[in-house]
Amino acid sequence: MLRTHTCGELTADDVSKEVNLCGWVDSRRDHGKLIFIDIRDRYGITQVIFLPKPHTDTYELAKKLRNEDVVSLKGKVNSRPKKTENQKISTGLIEVCAEKLDILSPSQDLPFNVEDSLELSDEIRFTHRYLDLRRSKVAKKIILRHQLNKEFRAFLDSKNFLEIETPLLTKSTPEGARDFLVPARLSPNKFYALPQSPQLFKQILMASGMDKYYQIVRCFRDEDLRKDRQPEFTQLDMELSFIEEDDILSLVEEMIASVFSKVLGEEIKTPFLRISYDEAVKKHGSDKPDIGEGKYRFLWVVDFPLFEYNDDEKRWQSCHHPFTSPKDESLLKAGADLSGVKARAYDLVLNGSEIGSGSIRIHSGQLQKKIFETLGISEKEAESKFGFLLRAFNYGVPPHGGAAFGLDRLYAIITESESIRDVIAFPKTQKGLCPLSGAPSGVSTKQLDELSLELVESEEEKEVKEV
Repeated sequence: MLRTHTCGELTADDVSKEVNLCGWVDSRRDHGKLIFIDIRDRYGITQVIFLPKPHTDTYELAKKLRNEDVVSLKGKVNSRPKKTENQKISTGLIEVCAEKLDILSPSQDLPFNVEDSLELSDEIRFTHRYLDLRRSKVAKKIILRHQLNKEFRAFLDSKNFLEIETPLLTKSTPEGARDFLVPARLSPNKFYALPQSPQLFKQILMASGMDKYYQIVRCFRDEDLRKDRQPEFTQLDMELSFIEEDDILSLVEEMIASVFSKVLGEEIKTPFLRISYDEAVKKHGSDKPDIGEGKYRFLWVVDFPLFEYNDDEKRWQSCHHPFTSPKDESLLKAGADLSGVKARAYDLVLNGSEIGSGSIRIHSGQLQKKIFETLGISEKEAESKFGFLLRAFNYGVPPHGGAAFGLDRLYAIITESESIRDVIAFPKTQKGLCPLSGAPSGVSTKQLDELSLELVESEEEKEVKEV
């Protein structure tokens, strides 16, 4: 091991120990005959002192150190002299007197200083994200994300849930937003789609007898971006069999309370307030109201409409998705006004932002067929888009339901971030670009030929050629 301790680990109990430390040079201070550096890793900072004697070579090398050089050093832990202690950091009572120093990787001039107080544009931050993530205020958000994910998993594991991965290369079944399409080389002129959610697969898992499923999963939507949207995002996805609405809502409340208590030290009061969709819109003018329930104001919005009318297309469409069960099946009559049909659906709202959504699903093939007919989805279209799910309905499917929670949005609220980009390690810009890697990018003609694809010249490219 190159290091015996991290840079946030040493305390007064370690005085007189010989230690090896590794990390980045956070700062260097030359006080005449004494040179001090702060060495930093994600655990903290340790002060190191270099003396001109007896380790002259080490002292001379320390003169050449620059901020963000990666170094390893060996030395002895000493107590700091009186009145020089730093009570603001955990290592503030000690310093390491260096005996040996190696520069493992020198740093060039920096595009910006690695300081928490520095205000930077997103373009600069994300182009040099490896530097941005070295800043403690940024790193803490990514570390907290890990801790929250870990506790969500631990809670669901304690409730006998199975974490099961579902495909990322799947069939295009548009659910409102545009799909990201992936050309299939082995099937020319055909495409995979990246999933907008694992909805169909998790229902298949319920048909398979996997009665408690969850997944922390990547999802993809090709839609216009805002501060709370990214083309790829992370959901906590879950599905259960043999349950009703109250079972799911109570489970989620228990999970939220447990995770917030263990990770954040916040006591969340349960049960959460429940209000109907109609009441939310009438009293608050929004289906995700902020009612004012302390620091974290959770509430459920329930009894959503099952359908909404699309004036442009002159037809009814699903408010959530076409697999949502109605509260009263008898209202599904040909030619009837469907605006009063309610769904067994629910949204979880936190501080005025929707962070989760779910429903009791349809498990009857006949009811599912009726819903498709109501939506104007022909039998042929239903088979083409959802055939693999509908076939499963022929072999015994349990009553089931579930929910999915947008973790990026939740974590942005918890960390008081202005955008979900701040809690994602490698986010995209509002134009869907990755400043770090340069994605999306062009590809070679050979790659296009292998995929049986040909590029169409854009209007902008035509104009450039004409000029």
